[in-house]
Amino acid sequence: MSHRSILNQSASVLVIVDFQEAFRNAISEFSILASRIATAVSGAKLLGVPVLVTEQYPKGLGPTCEEISMSLSNDSAIVEKSTFSAVGAVDFNVKIESLNAKQILLCGLETHICVSQTAHDLIDHGFHVHLLADCVGSRFDSGRHTGMMKMQQSGVIQSSVEMMLFELMADSRHEKFRDIQALIL
Repeated sequence: MSHRSILNQSASVLVIVDFQEAFRNAISEFSILASRIATAVSGAKLLGVPVLVTEQYPKGLGPTCEEISMSLSNDSAIVEKSTFSAVGAVDFNVKIESLNAKQILLCGLETHICVSQTAHDLIDHGFHVHLLADCVGSRFDSGRHTGMMKMQQSGVIQSSVEMMLFELMADSRHEKFRDIQALIL
């Protein structure tokens, strides 16, 4: 494996935190963020990277938004939770451990609450956390900004969807290069 700041296809899992319908009208650029996450999911599927989704109290906040749920494969796990950190959900921990991942590609809502608490707990459990900074949002820009700063100061590696995809491929001769290129162009 290369430097911990560079992603490795066989050691990664994409985690989408609480990108649920109830936030649609509260989060600035919700649809743009959802589209970017759907691209990340499609790329992860092409590259064989597992996808794990959390939903915070779905009875009240609704399911994962349609733009993202439509891009998920049948083997993508969806974990319900009540704790702000996904690590507080037993099912999340069981699933993440079963994947034998070392690197977590993290995105979702809200940056300064559930995403941040999940990132910090994952670091405490020995994972290298890569935040897809172009795939996180909060109700207020200040919450997004502060959450991202705090995570970075705690060792979370800032990344983006395109960085993720190209790091996972590592080479333009990768068998899925043209498919990934078609996703982002």
